[in-house]
Amino acid sequence: MRPPAPVWHLSSLRALRVRVVARILTPALLALIAGIGCAGDSNQVRWADGRGHGGGQQAPSARPRAIADDGVDSPDQPQPGTPGKPSALPSSVAPPLPAARTGGGAPGILARIPQFPPAPRAEKITLPQGPAAAWLSHIPTSQKVAFLTIDDGWTKQPEAVQLVQAAHVPVTLFLTINAIRSDPGYFKQLAAGGAVIEAHTLTHIELKGKSRDLQRREICGSADQLGAAYGRRPVLFRPPFGDKDETTLQVTQECGMKAAFFWKETVDKGVVRFQEGQTVQPGDIILMHFRPAFVDDFLAALQAIHDAGLTPALLEDYIP
Repeated sequence: MRPPAPVWHLSSLRALRVRVVARILTPALLALIAGIGCAGDSNQVRWADGRGHGGGQQAPSARPRAIADDGVDSPDQPQPGTPGKPSALPSSVAPPLPAARTGGGAPGILARIPQFPPAPRAEKITLPQGPAAAWLSHIPTSQKVAFLTIDDGWTKQPEAVQLVQAAHVPVTLFLTINAIRSDPGYFKQLAAGGAVIEAHTLTHIELKGKSRDLQRREICGSADQLGAAYGRRPVLFRPPFGDKDETTLQVTQECGMKAAFFWKETVDKGVVRFQEGQTVQPGDIILMHFRPAFVDDFLAALQAIHDAGLTPALLEDYIP
């Protein structure tokens, strides 16, 4: 004989339905809430852990992005270990340039290049004496000049060469050997237009804390190879991610280079970010990269220099 079927009261059925629905929806709701929380925190910047293509971590809000930025747009490029946070002072945003990326907007792009008076006769600075190369983020000068530097070399767009040549402004290229290896001739076109090529290591490794031998291989090796490729051995150096220690500066000098460089402003996706204030100051060094947004970045950098009443000058002219 079968046992009698259980009798369910309406209140019990309702309670059971609530428990079942809650069990189904709770994981989805938790995931949705977590996703909303992450998406809404627009001030956080995700950086990789500094070991090649390792996983990312949330960066502490220790520095403005103008300090931390050293280019992370190429899938072949090592990731930085230096944390950073976007600056609250964006300025000089270049307008979108969709025509530039299809090759049909060259006349319009060239019309957006600011016009500058000739740079003044350079007044060379005095470098400190000692066993280490000078470390500079700014050239101490009262002349109304600023310095545009472009790093790495991962992205090689034909329109970038055309734009730099058309602008007739001096630029310094800190090139990484691994980044330029696929097409070293690309940078010969820029050098032919007046750009000066300097060193930025062999592999874009973070140098701080590394052995003297490793740093020597990276620093001397990059200068040697760039000299062989372009007919002039670099005399200036920029450490990847702007990270260095005393060994870095000593090895830089031992490798025949006079100074190593940081920066005061950075440019990314057409936005200039500042460490101090909202204007490029006389003697400031501006950092940008060979990235997909090169056209936007280059025009934004020039516009920021123009808005400040300054003229682009060549960094090498100020180093004795």
